[in-house]
Amino acid sequence: MPGQLRIITGIAAIALVAGAAAAFAVAWRPQIAAMAPPRPDTFDPDIVKRGRDLAAIGNCNTCHTVHGDGNYAGGLPVPTPFGTIFSSNITPDAETGIGSWPEEAFVRAMRSGVGRDGRHLYPTFPYDHFTNVSDADDRALYAFLMTRQPVHASPRANQLTFPLNYRPLIAGWKLLYLRSGDVPSDAAKGAEWNRGAYLVEGLAHCGACHTPRNALGAERVNAQFAGGDVDNWHAYALNDTSRAPVRWTADALYAYLRHGWQADHGTARGPMAEVVGNLATVADSDVRAIAVYMADVSGAPAPDRKSPTDAVAPSAAADATQANATGAAIYAAACASCHEGGRALPYGGVNLALSTAIAGPDPRNLLNIVLSGVGAVPGERSPIMPGFAASVDDAQMVALANYLRSKFGKRQLWKDVDKAVRDARAVQAASLAAGDAPADSSQRGKP
Repeated sequence: MPGQLRIITGIAAIALVAGAAAAFAVAWRPQIAAMAPPRPDTFDPDIVKRGRDLAAIGNCNTCHTVHGDGNYAGGLPVPTPFGTIFSSNITPDAETGIGSWPEEAFVRAMRSGVGRDGRHLYPTFPYDHFTNVSDADDRALYAFLMTRQPVHASPRANQLTFPLNYRPLIAGWKLLYLRSGDVPSDAAKGAEWNRGAYLVEGLAHCGACHTPRNALGAERVNAQFAGGDVDNWHAYALNDTSRAPVRWTADALYAYLRHGWQADHGTARGPMAEVVGNLATVADSDVRAIAVYMADVSGAPAPDRKSPTDAVAPSAAADATQANATGAAIYAAACASCHEGGRALPYGGVNLALSTAIAGPDPRNLLNIVLSGVGAVPGERSPIMPGFAASVDDAQMVALANYLRSKFGKRQLWKDVDKAVRDARAVQAASLAAGDAPADSSQRGKP
């Protein structure tokens, strides 16, 4: 028996050592030697300009810039179910940014989610999409970032629970979920569709917000574009499960992405306003390509999808007695003159029978819009709306949300609207306390 025990113990020890060695081999990545920051004038201006457009498509400034601080200097808190991660400094500062990174290190970060020092990067940096970016586009992005103003700023330490603060574990996540070559290609659909597929599935990383995630924080492959959650907003489903009363067409998507407003769908708010703000600087051809691809992804209209005329007609005859009197009174006093008065922009609002916020799966987006309003965009006749956070209490907000859902959404009332109102106010208060204005369409044109 002692001999057998020694053999079993020896086999177990060998297996443990082999397992540890395999885990180390998977997790370990070599450091790439640092270099002196390159001079900005060593980069081709045309490549830098292309990199600027690509950075706008990738929404890089939104995640890597804190309001009031240096552009691309990082430090933005990104809440996750596992804790808070702070975005990195991607200016060419040699000590706290990526100034000492050769292009090889930048490409490895984009493709594999590994920093110059060999540490695994958390997938809040969406390298699961960026792995699909071409060599030429990575080179242009690198040129653009290396010609930005260096900012000496070290982000705060991430606030993650154990053991998720142990970076080598990310290697296991990558084994499960990091893939390349996921961009669909179909010559029969034309160059515009294929360009849109490349942008959407790669640098634009639309699925990062618009796809639900599993328990490990990875996008659910069987539910691509079925809707997700970000910053207390719901990123609407973009596939054939969309709740939009009117189907999105390529023309409607193009107008929305280009101008932040479309008459049959309303205005861009929350994180989507920031996306539109960045796309305002991008070539029409790229915005159109994204719209063409996403319109195809949305698929055929669901049975309850209607034309704009058909969608509006039932609401005009809706029986207000179905909803509460308090909500009806608030709507009549504060909302109807803009949303039913036929007023021209900027004072006219979308007909609420067309609102995805009201038809959507939960009330967050509607509550955020009503509380914060819609800011004016300088030089544009886009919609404006005052915020009602100070003039409507929680009970009145619940009553209004229920009324709008009943009258215009024609759907079952949401559950736990009172909690959603409290959460929306808390997020708004925290944003204002941090010095951040609520994200809205007034941010357009500020890449």
